[in-house]
Amino acid sequence: MKTASKNHRIYTMSVARVYPLYITKVKKKGRTKAEVDEVTRWLTGYTQKQLEVHLKKQTDFKTFFAKAKINPSRKLINGVVCGVRVEDIKEPTMQAIRYLDKLVDELAKGRPIEKILRK
Repeated sequence: MKTASKNHRIYTMSVARVYPLYITKVKKKGRTKAEVDEVTRWLTGYTQKQLEVHLKKQTDFKTFFAKAKINPSRKLINGVVCGVRVEDIKEPTMQAIRYLDKLVDELAKGRPIEKILRK
């Protein structure tokens, strides 16, 4: 079981820097920005306006997830991202980042939104 360093580079990276990559990834597979926003809001508890403020302010990942009200159903997310099982990640911020990565991956793979949101 891998744990992430508390000083990992991704923590200080702006969510707004990675967000366009998520959009590009899902659009290549016929999905939309609105769907990326939906899964992000589901995970974080942010409203669309709050999400947009964080993107505009260039909020770093550590702050973005520290201020979020992480969805309790996130525990239903499992699988591998970057060679690591998301359910085995011990550091909460890294796990939240990887949960978001996994949700975006599922969108890009064409999984129905209801299943991605664990409904």
